[in-house]
Amino acid sequence: MIRVGVIGPESTGKSTLCQQLSERYGYRWVREYAREYVEALQRPYTYDDVLYIAYRQVDELQAAYPEPVVLFDTELIITKVWMLHVYGKVAPEVERTIREQPMDLYLILTPDIAAEPDPVRENLDKREFFLEWYIREVQQTKRPYYLISGQGEARLQTAAEAIQQ
Repeated sequence: MIRVGVIGPESTGKSTLCQQLSERYGYRWVREYAREYVEALQRPYTYDDVLYIAYRQVDELQAAYPEPVVLFDTELIITKVWMLHVYGKVAPEVERTIREQPMDLYLILTPDIAAEPDPVRENLDKREFFLEWYIREVQQTKRPYYLISGQGEARLQTAAEAIQQ
């Protein structure tokens, strides 16, 4: 199984790209749990909420999937960065899991598509800042990564080619 982490700043089409890759190539898509969780909250999220989301991501990461390619929509690197950005600290288990069980490949989506605001998204004005941070974090894993840019079909093709390589 090849584990592909699909990450990037807010509103860069991570879920859309995962859905397209899943539909076209039959890849397993592990959906972003954070969005679902935060949308259901009736209060502002807390550090403990983000930690709970991280535990769910770890469970998904450790699951045995029979498919040859599994896409992880918004995985632990984003959670780590979010913990550091919002709370100034990151849970040791998040750091450990990233270090011991990194993705086999990362697709880092660039913010070259229009941002679509919604109640869950934050920091749409800092997408370049977060892009650079995600790149640094991925580089620390020493795993291969591709920057995915472009519009529509071109974006999808670039991602598909990166996975096939």
